Formats: sequence, C-alpha cells, structure tokens
Amino acid sequence: MAERIERVVTSGTFSLDGGTWDVDNNVWIIGNDESVIIVDPAHDVDKISRTVNGRTVEKIVLTHAHDDHIGSAKEAAERFDAPVYLNSKDRVLWEMVYPHWDFDHDVEDGQQITIGSTTLTALETPGHSPGSVCYYAPELSWDNSEGVVFSGDTLFQGGPGATGRSFSSFDTIIESIKANLLTLPESTAVLTGHGDTTGIGLEAPDLDEWIARGH
Repeated sequence: MAERIERVVTSGTFSLDGGTWDVDNNVWIIGNDESVIIVDPAHDVDKISRTVNGRTVEKIVLTHAHDDHIGSAKEAAERFDAPVYLNSKDRVLWEMVYPHWDFDHDVEDGQQITIGSTTLTALETPGHSPGSVCYYAPELSWDNSEGVVFSGDTLFQGGPGATGRSFSSFDTIIESIKANLLTLPESTAVLTGHGDTTGIGLEAPDLDEWIARGH
C-alpha cells in the first residue's frame, strides 16, 4: 500500500537581494505509521513535529535552497536525527544560510528516494533557483489524483515560480516545466511549496499565456 501525504502550513519570512517578505510555506510529510520523509521543513519545527508525532524521520528532502525552505533545516535535522538531501547546484544559496554546516546528500536528476513502499523520483527543474528539484511519486494520491509531484517553487496554481531575483531565469524555468513537469500524466496533482495545490492537466493549457506575459 502506498504511503499517505500530510500537509503542514508554516509561517515565516523569505529574504533575498536585500528584501524580506512574509510567507506561508507548505511542508509535505510522506509516510506510514512508522516512518516518514519531510519535504521542505520550513519555519516551525515544533508544528511539524506534532504531525510527525513520534514517527521516525528517515530523510529531509529539500526542493531548493531559498532561506524560507531551508532556514529550519538544521533544527529539523538535529531534532529528528535525519539526513538532509539537496541538489548541490543550489550551494550558493545554501551557504548564504549555512556557511559552516552542510547538507548530507547531493540529489541528482533521476535519483530515487524511497519511503516504505513508495518511490519519489527527483526531476531537476532549474529556473527558480539553479538547483531546484521536483519529486514525482506516481503511486501517491492527493484529492483522488493519480500520482503527485512535489513542485517546490517551480510550478504553482496559475504559473511558474518567481524568476525576478538573483540566480533565477524565466527562460530556464519555462524549459524545465515544459520538459519535466508538463510531460507527466495530466492526472498528476501538483503539491506546491506555497498556496493551493493544482494539477498538471489544469496548468498545461496555460503555458503559452505564461510565456507571453513573461512570468
């Protein structure tokens, strides 16, 4: 039986290029009654811990290294005694937050991460950041979907993630979405880093509109 997904919404700030903004982040917990993995344990480790509820955290998986997504990663890693996974192409952003502490494992395109009987496949999707990664799990379901992809800040309801700050590229994120996300089955739920969830079949028809507007 495939594992289940739980969402925890946490609140904090995002800072880059001299600005700071209030944000709410989606933290995704995937697992069973014994063990879980956590995708992007943002801001509030106490709140996340209440949902983990004593289960073993096997891995902490990061979609990218903006500070709202990784600022509590060290606290979570120490609290749950869990290794941290990140694509090393985001090291420049990582070291802005953690100049003297490192993640444990580099995530590469196509890498498989397992929890129980469920496999998540890493899909490199640069653009929002150089090392952004989404995680595709065809065995999981959200709101009766057939498969899910944890999209971080690459794809949202209504379009691609922001690309107006350092280390980002609109052309690159569009190519990533076209090549690695919109090729997934239309029935795949998109579980985002912020805000409402969506679906591949809901977003794909609007690609040309995003390109025309430039964001």
